[in-house]
Amino acid sequence: MTKEEKSKKSKKTSEEKIDRTFPEVKSGSVVRVHQKIKDVDAKGNEKERIQVFEGLVLARRHGNEVGATITVRKVSGGIGVEKIFPLALPQIEKIEVVKKYKVNRAKIYFTRDYKKKMREVRK
Repeated sequence: MTKEEKSKKSKKTSEEKIDRTFPEVKSGSVVRVHQKIKDVDAKGNEKERIQVFEGLVLARRHGNEVGATITVRKVSGGIGVEKIFPLALPQIEKIEVVKKYKVNRAKIYFTRDYKKKMREVRK
């Protein structure tokens, strides 16, 4: 590989890199994740819409790496629903922080079994 090819390759990767900075999302935060969804109707037409998933962040894994994920849990119709969102996913439009709770753990999986009273952090 020549120097020119290497420089072209590095330019491509820097141009393709998308800035995926989200607000301070950590365990104990209640967030709204806006995700683009493509729907196909019976006729085969594609529609794009934004679906909002609001819930409590149980865990954030892999820090600020490319493969960083958050686990979000909500209770819908009496059934607990958890979704794992990769933060580098291009379909994620934005992440809003609704509330923050004070927690003493990095992973708060114990909230699956019982709802411990958590204290809200004032802004």
